[in-house]
Amino acid sequence: METIRVRKLSHSDLHIESDSGAAQELNEFFSFYVPGYKFMPAFRNRMWDGKIRLFQLRDRTLPAGLFYHLSEFCKNRGYILESEKTQYGAPDDRNHITPDSLNSLIQSLSLPFDLRPYQYECVGEALTRKRAILLSPTGSGKSFIIYVILSYYLAKLAEANKKVLVIVPTTSLVEQMTSDFKSYGLPDGLSHKIYSGKDKDTEAPIIISTWQSIYKLPKVWFQQFGAVFGDECHGFKSKSLVSIMSKCTEAEYRFGTTGTLDGSQTHELVLQGLFGKTFRVTTTKKLQDDDTLAKLSIQRVVLDYGEKIRKDFGKQTYQDEIAFIVSHEKRNKFIKNLTLDLKGNTLVLYNYVDKHGKPLYNLIRDSAAEDRKVFFVSGGTDVSDREAIRGIVEKQSDAIVVASLGTFSTGINIKNLHNIVFASPSKSQIRVLQSIGRGLRKSDDGRVTTLFDISDDLSWKNRKNFSLLHSWERLKIYSNEQFDYKTI
Repeated sequence: METIRVRKLSHSDLHIESDSGAAQELNEFFSFYVPGYKFMPAFRNRMWDGKIRLFQLRDRTLPAGLFYHLSEFCKNRGYILESEKTQYGAPDDRNHITPDSLNSLIQSLSLPFDLRPYQYECVGEALTRKRAILLSPTGSGKSFIIYVILSYYLAKLAEANKKVLVIVPTTSLVEQMTSDFKSYGLPDGLSHKIYSGKDKDTEAPIIISTWQSIYKLPKVWFQQFGAVFGDECHGFKSKSLVSIMSKCTEAEYRFGTTGTLDGSQTHELVLQGLFGKTFRVTTTKKLQDDDTLAKLSIQRVVLDYGEKIRKDFGKQTYQDEIAFIVSHEKRNKFIKNLTLDLKGNTLVLYNYVDKHGKPLYNLIRDSAAEDRKVFFVSGGTDVSDREAIRGIVEKQSDAIVVASLGTFSTGINIKNLHNIVFASPSKSQIRVLQSIGRGLRKSDDGRVTTLFDISDDLSWKNRKNFSLLHSWERLKIYSNEQFDYKTI
């Protein structure tokens, strides 16, 4: 039997020693087409074959989080896998976590509330593995899970003079994560926030930062971290975020948390290379069944533009269709009337600030009753203002927030939300599920959350328009997640 030897070059990369035949097999096994590669200029110009290669044939390296896949590869193909120890330990090192040691940790933290059974299991699994993607839906308490795991490693890293880095996608989430940690009992002075205008250097052992604020920093800056947490890690497929994780060569402990992955094998393997094997913590359906999350009712509203408009519309580009849809006067009036008719706090999500968000906000605000609060949020809204709006809405019973998908689809916590209106078409599985997650936290009155998914039928005979096709993609997501829906 052929032997493949593997050792850790760092906590980011493995080095693999094998004959050239096995190396070619590994290169093929860890190569995947990027979704939509046929439409990308580099592929069209024949500068790239459309594949991501996770095993580098030239220097025989593989992202360290893919050790499990490497062992499966060897097992299925009859290779002997030999794991060698270096200064970074062995590729398959694990912690020995007993129920007693886990219980002692939890008791020492004096947490404000108990871990739920699935959270307890997740923390135990994460501490044992040292690295993992923790797949858990919105409302499952991801920040609480991060806090408990982080607390275990904090004392351990202090002995080695190492810190903890928590990376989030937006400035709002920096503030929210900091606030959450404080509410769980983190003493003042132990965390430092980094985003635009904030100091990059600190003595605090925990740094909470957006990826945009640090990805250009030199590799030496990242050497101070012994643990990295990537909240909403589905955003980590960009080159900038991969670069950050590659620079964290001394970070032995790595955890990515997300409620959703995009279903792409390429995407999930890239993330597993950065963080480790995926562990499913729980599901939205289970949390709804045990009354942890609000029940969800989905109303699929398909707007029919009439035979003449559909016939005359013809075959349009995606951009032309979107421009037509978001500027359509009757469509926007329909969204305005729907929003104003809804009872309870309502979130209206749009995609284009100037073309759609602002006109929609003006329509709704100008027609709303004087005592009804209507807020507008976009990427240009100051972080402190977004936090203030979130806080106000949680205390309201009939407010309306018109917000961009980019600012309010990911991670933002609103605990008292009754309705969500999808005003812009989207087929992204991640965006759809993250947006739905905004409304699944149980409201004070225990009401069912209602999602109004608006799509547009501009089809004619065999020609189907983009908005309609995207709505069918969302329908598949609802079916897979076992959500109740009705089409109107």
